[in-house]
Amino acid sequence: MRFIDSSVFLHAFLKPRRRLSPREATIKAEAKRIIKRIDEEEENVATTVVHLSEVVNIIEARHGLQKSLSFLARILKLENVEVLGVTARDYEKALIFSEKYYVSINDALAYVKMVGSGVNEIYTFDRHFKNIPGIIILPKV
Repeated sequence: MRFIDSSVFLHAFLKPRRRLSPREATIKAEAKRIIKRIDEEEENVATTVVHLSEVVNIIEARHGLQKSLSFLARILKLENVEVLGVTARDYEKALIFSEKYYVSINDALAYVKMVGSGVNEIYTFDRHFKNIPGIIILPKV
């Protein structure tokens, strides 16, 4: 199992407002490839309610309520996607890692949930995860 960060969903689903650079186009294509594999249930992934909420809120702001609800319903139906709950204690732990590794609180929260689930690989395009030791970042772009 791998953790999937909100950045993958966002790169796959958001329509660009401008022409993408070659690197951005590569990232978007990789994000779509990952989502296709998940949609086809080729692998198991985990994320949190917090990361899904981030994605849903951004999709709603950019593309409207119906698109955001469709996205959420689609993800929740997939049996190979485990949506992890988050507690206040998880955030307390995340605060420590956020300060220690200089990453956002939600990146630190992903790390807390990964460690708690025995997961060390993450699908992400967020470079801040490189600050956290012991995590394998995928894809390599």
